[in-house]
Amino acid sequence: MSLHKAVLLDRDGVINFDSPDYILTPEQWEPIPGSLEAIARLTQRAVPVAICSNQSGLGRGMMNEEMFRAIHAKMMLAIEDAGGMISHTGYCPHTPDDGCGCRKPLPGLIEEALDALDLNADEVIMIGDSTRDIEAAHAAGVDSVLVQSGYGNAEMILQRSLVINPNVKAYPDLAAAVDAILEAS
Repeated sequence: MSLHKAVLLDRDGVINFDSPDYILTPEQWEPIPGSLEAIARLTQRAVPVAICSNQSGLGRGMMNEEMFRAIHAKMMLAIEDAGGMISHTGYCPHTPDDGCGCRKPLPGLIEEALDALDLNADEVIMIGDSTRDIEAAHAAGVDSVLVQSGYGNAEMILQRSLVINPNVKAYPDLAAAVDAILEAS
């Protein structure tokens, strides 16, 4: 794995703990140990980091934009306090039934990040915790890595991801994935 010009991250299950009941308040947003420091290591190496996250809690009416912005503000402050920086944040507020092009597993969020960072698909890597993340990366022509820090059956997610991308590598969490990316450079 060579050092990429940028790293795209899913949010819930990659940066912070996820929940089957969604992250709906700033109090529920808790970073996964080592994730903030991993983003800081990328920042120190001048590797831009972007977030590509489905946030259907908005479209489902489970939270409003103000609450979403408060969660986002808490996350950004925590990342900055750890020495990291996010260059672009993209999120899909739609439900699975809305038929949008941005909701993963479709590539819209990744394509938006590529445009915002002015990079080509072969210059970035997507790190996610779900099959949807791997599918979206594949659809956008972007390399991908799976972290097993989200909720759900990690082995089943890995097996399904290997069907989509037989070369996908899996790591326990973002810290381990970033270590592998940086060591390969």
